[in-house]
Amino acid sequence: MSHTAHIPSHRKPRRNASKTALRAGVAGGVLSTIAVAGAAGPAQAEPVTQTIEMPTITSGLSTAVAASAQATQQVAQDLQTQAQEDAAAATAAKTAKKAKAEAVRKAEAKKKAEAAAKAKAEAAERASRSTARTTLSATSGSSAGTAVSASSSSSSATGSAAAVIAFAKAQLGDAYVLGSTGPSSWDCSSLVQAAFRSVNIDLPRVSQSQSTAGTQVSLSNLQPGDILYWGGAGSAYHVGIYVGGGEFVGAQNSGTGVVQRPLSYDPPSGAVRVL
Repeated sequence: MSHTAHIPSHRKPRRNASKTALRAGVAGGVLSTIAVAGAAGPAQAEPVTQTIEMPTITSGLSTAVAASAQATQQVAQDLQTQAQEDAAAATAAKTAKKAKAEAVRKAEAKKKAEAAAKAKAEAAERASRSTARTTLSATSGSSAGTAVSASSSSSSATGSAAAVIAFAKAQLGDAYVLGSTGPSSWDCSSLVQAAFRSVNIDLPRVSQSQSTAGTQVSLSNLQPGDILYWGGAGSAYHVGIYVGGGEFVGAQNSGTGVVQRPLSYDPPSGAVRVL
């Protein structure tokens, strides 16, 4: 036996490890149980159920959607209407342009036809005068010469005759236009009619009627103011005014206009006296 075997030790006795572990396990288990109970406590309570009423927006939304749809439909209708109006305007403009072109074409055609008719009438008038001049040259030549000598002493007109002659001479140089009645262009009968109207005597408009408007007089007994005509009485194709001195004033043709010429230039067929 050791000599120290009965000497008491001053060290604290060592705890048994197994007891310590057991104590720690028990404590941990308690704590775990408490933790689990604490954690599970609220979860086991009856859940709270609460219904939250949301504001009803169905009515307002429907109204807005309907208004939007209506506005969209209106815009579509407006666009369609505008497109139709634009198409109609384009069609109308095209039609108007075509109508205008057609009117211009017709006006030009009418103008050409009138010019051709006028040229034809003037050509016929010149041809008729030429024929009449040839036919009457033998029969009226001596009479015209007699008229010149017989009337040379009465070349100074007075009264209404002087006024008629003055009016006719005032138009010398004006243009000849078939169908025109003045004031700057005439045909043969309109000049005679206007000259006599200046002294308040109304004559018929055309040559045929003017050749029978007064008293028939011989070409050998002419007086200033007498109406000369070419062709037959009642079927005359030209007229003029005798101004005395063996001369007359008349709107002859488009080439000469209103001129004063001797009777020998274009011997007349007959004469009538109105004054």
